[in-house]
Amino acid sequence: MDWLPLLGFAIASSVTPGPNVLMVAAAAGHGLRRVLPHMLGITVGFGGMILLVGLGLAGPLLASRTLHEVLRWAGAAWLLWLAWKIASAPPPEAGPARPPLGFVGGALFQWVNPKAWMIAAAVVPAFTRPGEPMLPQVLAISLVFLAITMPCLLVWAGIGVSAGRLLRSPGRLRAFNVTMAVLLVASLVPMLR
Repeated sequence: MDWLPLLGFAIASSVTPGPNVLMVAAAAGHGLRRVLPHMLGITVGFGGMILLVGLGLAGPLLASRTLHEVLRWAGAAWLLWLAWKIASAPPPEAGPARPPLGFVGGALFQWVNPKAWMIAAAVVPAFTRPGEPMLPQVLAISLVFLAITMPCLLVWAGIGVSAGRLLRSPGRLRAFNVTMAVLLVASLVPMLR
């Protein structure tokens, strides 16, 4: 497994704007302590989703190298599109802080979160190797996301709690988004070798 690209991918896909981080940033207006269960639910829910999606794909991926390659290239194409959307994203609209979902709500939300589905579906064929046992590979990917998701959510909770001004400037927000998009694209290079 290519650990460095996987870590880069996990960080880029976990810290860039999407439903999870935006909900955490908005809910953090209620205070960090009140949003922590929501963040833990996202972390555990998404790690579990990757594991379940990966194990569900294990049979077809092991049976067909062609399917593995098709999914890998389709996932890469989607991630390039996502990088473009991140780099060109407009500033989020301001509004009142939403109450946190809590642990169960955060975990269950992953199953209706399109970004979570696309990442889970893309990461397995991108960072696994056909012909090798799938369970250890998928478990390793899931554990990397379990380790990375909470710190990335803490960044957004911190923004929501005390540093909201940091990305209010259109120039700073654009620089952050472009940096995250470049990191996401860079994480694709090794997987497409």
